[in-house]
Amino acid sequence: MYLLVCTPRGKPDLALAAVGRTAQELRAAAEEQFAGPGTAVERITAYLRRERDVLKGCPVGRLTQDPDVMADPVLRRPVDATFAWLRSRLAELLTEGRDRGELDAALDPGATASTVVAVLQGGYVLARAAGSAEPFHQAVDGVLGLPAGRAAAE
Repeated sequence: MYLLVCTPRGKPDLALAAVGRTAQELRAAAEEQFAGPGTAVERITAYLRRERDVLKGCPVGRLTQDPDVMADPVLRRPVDATFAWLRSRLAELLTEGRDRGELDAALDPGATASTVVAVLQGGYVLARAAGSAEPFHQAVDGVLGLPAGRAAAE
């Protein structure tokens, strides 16, 4: 049950609430796959392949294109924090996969997590530019096929 508190709120407060809600929704959606069943690689793959409205772009990534959000440190903070959380959470899973022998022992989890996030964000841009989800899916296929991410047993 939610309690609605009626207080006067200015536009900055409403904007911060909207940005925070968007960031929280992205985290919750990602965590569903990250905390799900399967190996680390299977959970990361589930995250990368989950259903998305690709042509709309990433709801948090789109905020980086808003000059008002990026100019205001308070509004920018939840955007930055969300991407930092995402990179950190992916790095945890990549470390788990590396330690369990699912991934190459030479894998750098932090750098790889940043690559995964960058590929997803770039995939959204490519898809929007093409007016097709195909470039996004190609980017996901590409990052999943990178040699550093292959199983150590291969």
